[in-house]
Amino acid sequence: MAVRRRPVRVLVDMDGVLADFESGLLQGFRRRFPGDPHVPLEQRRGFLASEQYRALRPDLEEKLASVYEAPGFFLNLEPVPGAVDALREMNALQDTEVFICTSPLRKYDHCVGEKYRWVEQNLGPEFVERIILTRDKTVVMGDLLIDDKDTIQGLEETPSWEHILFTCCHNQHLALPPTRRRLLSWSDNWRGIIDSKRTVL
Repeated sequence: MAVRRRPVRVLVDMDGVLADFESGLLQGFRRRFPGDPHVPLEQRRGFLASEQYRALRPDLEEKLASVYEAPGFFLNLEPVPGAVDALREMNALQDTEVFICTSPLRKYDHCVGEKYRWVEQNLGPEFVERIILTRDKTVVMGDLLIDDKDTIQGLEETPSWEHILFTCCHNQHLALPPTRRRLLSWSDNWRGIIDSKRTVL
């Protein structure tokens, strides 16, 4: 008798997990404001870069925003090393459903369309059909959420997914409690994490 397994649904964040937001932001800021102080990637702390730049000098927050709100910013981000191959391999796994779950900026003029175009350009048109765009990821059903944001809150106090923290420059210093899991990079054992969620029906 064949064993039937319920598919594992994996939600994968985009910025910082698939697209290298932090490197693109730093490069864009230094290119646009070469005379201003900046925060090197190894000194990044906290999810929002804007808060760290504001602490450095109040006017830098607005300058930083002008970089990531500019046309072309999201479209031209480089893929995180290994992300494209990992997502394609993940999507090809039996009994596995993969969705890209990403939050748009509040000033979404360029961001939304460019996210779709980035996915098509780097992952192919089949993944465009698998984009979930939401400001609240807690309401999305899944087994796993791979995301670089250390704390994800929303309407649902207990989301259906387990949050796997994807290591990024701004969170690598954080010590997680024993109940939390971390993916160090796309070279890390993401397959093992998915397999840990498999149940036989």
